This record gives sequence, structure tokens and C-alpha cells, in this order.
Amino acid sequence: MIDTPENLALLRDKNGLMQAYTHGRILEARVLLCDNNHDLHLDLGAMRGRIPREEGAMGIEDGSVRDIALISRVNKPVQFYVIGFESDLYGEQTAVLSRRQVQQDCYKTAVSALRPGDVIDATVTHTEGFGAFADIGAGLVALIPIDAVSVSRIPHPNARFSVGDPIRAVVKSIAPDGKITLTHKELLGTWEENAAKFKAGETVPGIVRSVEKYGVFVELAPNLAGLAEPVSDIQPGQHATVYIKSLIPERMKIKLAIVDAFHAQYPTKPPHYFLHTDHIDRWVYSPECCPRLIESVFR
Repeated sequence: MIDTPENLALLRDKNGLMQAYTHGRILEARVLLCDNNHDLHLDLGAMRGRIPREEGAMGIEDGSVRDIALISRVNKPVQFYVIGFESDLYGEQTAVLSRRQVQQDCYKTAVSALRPGDVIDATVTHTEGFGAFADIGAGLVALIPIDAVSVSRIPHPNARFSVGDPIRAVVKSIAPDGKITLTHKELLGTWEENAAKFKAGETVPGIVRSVEKYGVFVELAPNLAGLAEPVSDIQPGQHATVYIKSLIPERMKIKLAIVDAFHAQYPTKPPHYFLHTDHIDRWVYSPECCPRLIESVFR
């Protein structure tokens, strides 16, 4: 909301900030500094703003959230309430802000009502080797474990996501302390839905994901990979040109032949979602004709 006319109008002068204070309006601006006390400082336009450390995020005050959650907000937008004003020795006013209260309201009105299987909007905030973190509202963050990003295995979540990407995700579980784990792969299509895009005899692009003694796994889509015969001098992460020899639904197998493999830097494509519902109870990846069952069940 940082560039919306309403937000900009309220930040433009002191009357707008006073209106936001009086009526409890949520505003958004960019953090310019985190000081030695871990207070966050913002330029609101009409005046400076300060988010005291204890108002920076839910969990900071009781220690359940580390201060890195504040430091990492520098140069990024945050949402807040105006909770007061203070003046220095020279009479210059600063707006006192609370991000924590926005998060608490978001949790009470939306996040606390979530249940496993709910499909929600999120924004990727950062990635680690074990998974991607996503903002599910007002800076509240949930984890997508790396094995839940896609069916096709990836070496790191940044092979699939970039910071700032808007995504859809499914609530996988909710811990007793309220922490939410998400999953993403269920939205990327079943084996049959992905395989329907390909035919035997076609030559298509792919990405080498794994090189084993018995063959090379090549990703054709985030939820679909095939196996090619061993090839020398090939590395995971390389782009490949592959010939599709056959598709075998009853075994969930795609047999490939590698025509070429090479290093290239192509931009990551935004995910294509096959499901456009707000809730799922069960998702089955494997075809009905396949004796092996791969599914996700949400309780």
C-alpha cells in the first residue's frame, strides 16, 4: 500500500498523520535506519517516525522473535499505526509508531482463523538452504520447507523463488505456538496435469537436477522430472535439451535422451498454478493407474 494515493495523502502533512492517529488507520513507509537500541526510523514525509524496539514486531518483547527481524527491515516498507507523538529539545516532532499492533490485529482477524488446507497469498521475504520464508500478512512470516516447494527436487529455494515474489501457498500445519508452515507443491499440478504438456518424440528444454550413476534427472516442469541415460561431463544446474523417448503413467516415468547440456542464466519463471481454490482437503499427485500413491492430506 506504500504508493497508494490514500497512504501518500495521509503521510503528506501533520494533519494527515493526526487523522491516522485518531482513526487508527494503517500506514506504510520505508525503514531508513535501525539504531543501536534497535529502534526503527522512517521518513514519513511530513515528519520523522520512530518504531520503538518493543513495537517493532510481535514476539520481540518476550524474546520469541530475534532482533534480526528488526534489522532486516532496513530499506524495506513496513506497515504501522501512529500511536503518539514526541518532541525533542528543539521542538521538532516525531511520530511514534507501532508495527507490532498491526501484526496483532492481522493475527486476530485473519491468521488465527487459518486451518490446514487453506490456500493463501504470500510474499517471499528471504530464502535459506532449508526453505523459503514468506510474509503472510503485516510482516508475519511462515516457512515453506525446501521439500514442500515443488515435487522436483531443487538444491536451494532460490532456484524457484526470488525475494519479493508474490506466491500462493497452502497452510500445511499450525504449531501450538501459532507458527505456520506452508507448502507450495500442491498448487503446481499433478503428474498427469504436467505430463499432458509433453509428447513422446518432442525435443524440449529442461534443467539438470541430479546426476546419478544410473542416469540423469532432468526437470521438465517444477512438478515433473524425467530420467535420461548417463552422460559424461554433465552437472546439476545446467540447462539441457532433451528428447522425450516415452511417458509411462503407470510408473510415473518419463524416459529422456540428452541432446545437449550447457550453462546459462535464464530468469526464473513465475509459478503456474493448476489449483485456483481457497481450500483443499486432499491432493493426489500420482495417476490412478499407478500403484504408488503420492498424496497430501490436510487435517
